[in-house]
Amino acid sequence: MALDLEAIRRRVAELSGLKTSSIQMWKPQLGEHKIRCLQWKESPDGQPFIERWFYYLGENAGILTPHQFGKPDPINDLIRKLYSSGKQEDRGLAKKLQPKMRCYTPVIVRGEEDKGVQVWAFGKLVYQRMLGFFLDEDVGDILSPLEGFDLKVSITKQPGKQFNDTVVDPARRPTKLHENSKQIETWLNAIPNLDDMYRLKTTQEIETVLNNWLSGGTEDTTLPATTRGGTMTTDVLDDLVAEIKPPVAEKHVTKKSKKDDDGDGTKKQSLDDAFADLMNE
Repeated sequence: MALDLEAIRRRVAELSGLKTSSIQMWKPQLGEHKIRCLQWKESPDGQPFIERWFYYLGENAGILTPHQFGKPDPINDLIRKLYSSGKQEDRGLAKKLQPKMRCYTPVIVRGEEDKGVQVWAFGKLVYQRMLGFFLDEDVGDILSPLEGFDLKVSITKQPGKQFNDTVVDPARRPTKLHENSKQIETWLNAIPNLDDMYRLKTTQEIETVLNNWLSGGTEDTTLPATTRGGTMTTDVLDDLVAEIKPPVAEKHVTKKSKKDDDGDGTKKQSLDDAFADLMNE
C-alpha cells in the first residue's frame, strides 16, 4: 500500500498544534512591499486586529495559551506560583515560561492579488504602530475598502541582529481596495477564520510538553533544583509546585526597606499586579 505523504504532513501539523486549513500566510521577504489590510469578519470587542498568545518552549511549536480563552492552563498556573515564591531563580524560570503575543490581519498583497486573501502575523512593535494609524487624523480607518489606505512594509536586516526589522507606513492618500466592486466583495467574503489555524492543546498535552522541556534543561543552573539532574517523572509539576513556598515574613522589622524585592523602588500591591508587571517586561 502506497503511503499518503500529504496525509502524513497534515497529521504532523495537527500534532504540532497547527490546524490543517486553506489559510495562506504572508511571510514578507527582505525589501519593500505594499499591502491592504482587511477587517476580520468577527473582531473581538471591535478591534481591527486579532491577538493570540503562545508559549514557546525550546524547539516546540508555539502553544496557544488556554487561559486566554478562559480554560485551565497548567503553564500559567506554574508561572504564578513561581513568581509568588519570591525567589530570584523561580522568577527567572517564570520569565522563560511567559507567553509571547502575535497579532494577525488578513491582507491583499499588491502584485500578488492572484493569491487572494492572505494572513500576516506580526509582533508587538508593528502592532502598536498600526494601531496608531487609526488615531492619526491624517489617516484614520485604514481598513475601509473604499476609503482606506495601503500600507508600505519595509523589511531590512541589520548586521549582527538575529531578526529582521519591519517598518510600516501608510500610503500618502486613500484608495479603493479594488476598482471592481465584485472583486472587493469576493475578497471580503474570502476572509478566513483565524481559529481554523491553530488547535488548542489539552491540559494533558501541555503538561507533557512542559515536563519534557523541564527535563531537557538539566544544564540550566537557573532552574530550581527539582528541574536539574536526574529523570523527571510525570508528577514533575506537582513536585515543582510543592517546592515553591512563599517566603516567611521576617519578624522584629526595625526599618522599612525603600525598595521592594525587585529593587526598583516600587511596591507591589498584589500578586495579580506583580504578575501583570512580569508579563509586560
